[in-house]
Amino acid sequence: MKSHTAYMTFNTDKRREFVRITEDVAAAVEEASVNEGMVLVSAMHITAAVWVNDDEPGLQEDVLEWLDKVAPPSWKEPANEVARELSPDPGDYRHHAGGEDNGDAHLKNLLVHHQVIIPVTDGRLDLGPWQAIFYCEFDGRRRKRLVIKVLGE
Repeated sequence: MKSHTAYMTFNTDKRREFVRITEDVAAAVEEASVNEGMVLVSAMHITAAVWVNDDEPGLQEDVLEWLDKVAPPSWKEPANEVARELSPDPGDYRHHAGGEDNGDAHLKNLLVHHQVIIPVTDGRLDLGPWQAIFYCEFDGRRRKRLVIKVLGE
């Protein structure tokens, strides 16, 4: 079995951002010279995630809006009454008692998850026709890393 590891570093301009990395992951698979196997793509930070979905800006905005309703950011007004009700009691995340302001980003990581596994078939990513791989940043504007681990024959 062969293995190959590649790292990416992000420093997003925005606090929350989706970065398409499909081509970077495909390049790591090509470098690995693996014909059949899998690739693990994992955010190495607890306020970021990786997902496979459609590369459509409207969908990304919808997902952020939905995530804000489930894990409302305390640094802005809740989107609606549902978001207000889902905010922690007494209204701010306990995590913030230590001086942080990113409690919602930790919860968003749990909802989206920090890693994905993609099959490699005939030396290529075996994605569906609309699928793309994204690094999802929920507390950006600082350096964070991602690992790509290719395994196979």
